Formats: sequence, structure tokens, C-alpha cells
Amino acid sequence: MTVIGVRFRTAGKIYYFDPAGRDIKTGDHVIVETARGIEYGYVVLGNREVEDAKVVPPLKPVIRMATEEDRAVETRNKEKEREAFKICQEKIRKHKLEMKLIDAEYTFDNNKVLFYFTADGRIDFRELVKDLASVFKTRIELRQVGVRDETKIMGGIGICGRPLCCHSYLSEFIPVSIKMAKEQNLSLNPTKISGVCGRLMCCLKNEEETYEVLNSRLPAIGDYVTTADGLKGEVHSVNVLRQLVKVVVVVDRDEKEIREYKVEDLKFKPRKKKGKNGERQAKESGGSDTELKKLEALEKKEGKSKLNDK
Repeated sequence: MTVIGVRFRTAGKIYYFDPAGRDIKTGDHVIVETARGIEYGYVVLGNREVEDAKVVPPLKPVIRMATEEDRAVETRNKEKEREAFKICQEKIRKHKLEMKLIDAEYTFDNNKVLFYFTADGRIDFRELVKDLASVFKTRIELRQVGVRDETKIMGGIGICGRPLCCHSYLSEFIPVSIKMAKEQNLSLNPTKISGVCGRLMCCLKNEEETYEVLNSRLPAIGDYVTTADGLKGEVHSVNVLRQLVKVVVVVDRDEKEIREYKVEDLKFKPRKKKGKNGERQAKESGGSDTELKKLEALEKKEGKSKLNDK
């Protein structure tokens, strides 16, 4: 089946549409019909063949390629959105509602205005909607979003000095857990592994698989190993990327010495991917009980607490 992939906002989800016989390339703009009505979209995937199983029916066809007139309408809508945002903020202050307005968005055909906001709990905004409807003379929709969605919409710069992943290229949020930080031997200080949104950084997922494989080949700190030169000792530390292990060995009676070995020069029981060893390593890497509790609370906010692996 031939489809094209379309986005409607920066780093937004990609939706498939039927090109309807047109040769549509990446970078083109199209007018399509969505559940919200007629929309102006940006093509991020040109004509390509995909399996039928990957397409959610019904696959709607592209109405037309965007014209100069369509582009002018989209530009006017952006200007109207800025004005709508200011008006909505004034109305929120007027009604004394405990909510933070994030964004305002017009549908291409102006049939609806959407306002995105964050709030600590449920908000009774019925009077606000009536007030806004009397001003804009169109359908009004207020949509409550989470802090991660807020950051994705607003954008910003991460501690790495680069634009936020969620705002620049991540279409959807990926599940992130404390286990990923443990696996990479990162400090379990919440301020160091949390993003701008206050949740665990999405980039913890980037190298997780590589670290899982590399860690599975290494002994855990505190394990006892036998070296290639016939000595026995306790693992002092490991270098995951270089696959090197520092071992405290007994050289002469009570004389101890720290020596570094390649992992292939050691004999030990392979560790399991999940278990107490991982937790012990995590604590030795700088995670205090207080920090672990903070991180557990952080994960519970996302509804995905995985601090205690089973």
C-alpha cells in the first residue's frame, strides 16, 4: 500500500494518508481531512510502500496539495493563535482558575479553537468555555496535558546544551525507568537525570540496550572472580565500555593489590540481567536511600514505578 507520512506540529505524531495517485515528496505541504476537520500538514515521509498491517483503516486520501492561498490562511491562523492565547490568559485570570495556559491552536478551517493547559487537579472551566465561545464565535476545546507534553510543546534546551529531544524529533514519549540509569552506572541524583519537565530524561533510553549487553558480560562489584594468572579476588570496580575489571587480589599472604584485567581473562558466574547485583551497583555509584526515594516518587508521578525490579 502506498502512503505518505504527515505531521501537524513540530515533532508531532506521524499520520499516514493516501497520496491518491500524486507523487508527493518530503517537504511538501498538503491539505487533508482528520478527526478534527480539514488540516494543513507537513509531509515528513514521501510516497512509500508499507505493509497493510501498519495502516489504521480507513486511510483517508489527500484532498489537495497546499496552494499559496492555503499557506496564507495558515499564516493568518498562527497570528490569530497568538491573539487567542492572550485573550484566554485574561479570561483565566478573570475567573481565578488555578491553571497554566500552554498553547492555543486553530484548526485550518477555523471550526474550532483548542487551548492546552496544565493544572494540579481537575478544573471546572465551564464558565470559561462559555466566555471564550462568546468572544471567538466558534467551538472551544480546553485540553489538559501533563508536564512532559507541556515541555514538548514549549521546547527548550537540555543540560546537554542541545534542543530537547521531545521537541525536536521524538514523535511519542518512550517509557523511562530508574533501571536504565542503574544499568548505565549513572548517579542516581534526581537533579542530574531529570529533564526540563522534571521527569526522567528520555535520552536514558538511547544507550540502554548497549549497556545491558555489555553489563551482562561483566561481574558485579563485590563478586569473587578467578584471574588468568591463578589468583582469586573481589571485584573493586568495572569499566563497562572498555570491558575492564579492577580486582583486589591477595599477592603474598596478607598483602593485597588492585589489578586490572580484561573481562575475558576472568572466570566468574555470569550475572543475571535483573536482580540484587544491579541494585547493589546502583547504590555504590552514588545513589543514597534518600535519592532513591525521590526517584521512586518521580516514577510514581508517571505511573510507571519500576524501582524494584522483579
